[in-house]
Amino acid sequence: MKNKKYNLRLLENKVCVIVGAASVRSIGYATAALFAAHGAKLVLLDVVMNEQIAADLTTSLAHEIGHTPELIAVKCDICSAADCDKAIQAAIAQFGTIDCLVNCAGIVKSSGMLSITEQEYDTMLDVNLKGTFNICKSALKIFTTNQSGVIVNLASLAAQRGGGLVGGAHYAASKGGVISLTRSIAREFAPFGIRANVICPAMIETNMLDGLTAAQLKDVISTIPLKRVGKAIELAGSCLFLASDLSGFTTGATIDVNGGIHIH
Repeated sequence: MKNKKYNLRLLENKVCVIVGAASVRSIGYATAALFAAHGAKLVLLDVVMNEQIAADLTTSLAHEIGHTPELIAVKCDICSAADCDKAIQAAIAQFGTIDCLVNCAGIVKSSGMLSITEQEYDTMLDVNLKGTFNICKSALKIFTTNQSGVIVNLASLAAQRGGGLVGGAHYAASKGGVISLTRSIAREFAPFGIRANVICPAMIETNMLDGLTAAQLKDVISTIPLKRVGKAIELAGSCLFLASDLSGFTTGATIDVNGGIHIH
């Protein structure tokens, strides 16, 4: 008989909502693949999701993990509270419940503060902070009823060090808000058996690095103690830890995944 304490499929039959998973180069996709390999049922949300992307994701995930995962893919603009509620209800209609939310959605732009327009600022905050608030609120409506649930939000090293690298002041501010929001959720909803933690990544191999030249990337790598950028699967591993019972006594924490560039 298998000992549940040492179950190697850490998310067996857990329904996990992952936001920002439409690209196979994304942290969201890497997280979806790792979660599915550990037995999770997936609800993949993205603002660009459509039938073709959903089919391609399913095929790619099946090839990667060796079987076709149980999943639904839903188009969702997290800037809209109504869209977030509809997406969570679609998950409930398909699977009956949700157990975990991982929010990987976000946008980034590197700009000097004096060059940031009001529209650019509003868009950055709408997606990164308001969007995180919206999807967390929609999930929390279910989690409070269930008296259980896990939230993992992605912030950024930029929030800790004050911008730089690939993000401007508006990006850093939005991600700093995500850290504070996540801690607030952890404190308010702990009595309901709900945990919330935040990850601050830096320099992960995704399309967010596409704007850097080879010389810029080399300069950044020279400052990282591990002397390389991170892999999306390494960030996904932290998501898996926080989503699973292995982190059952961890809430309100900020997990650094940055190769040692910000040891503090």
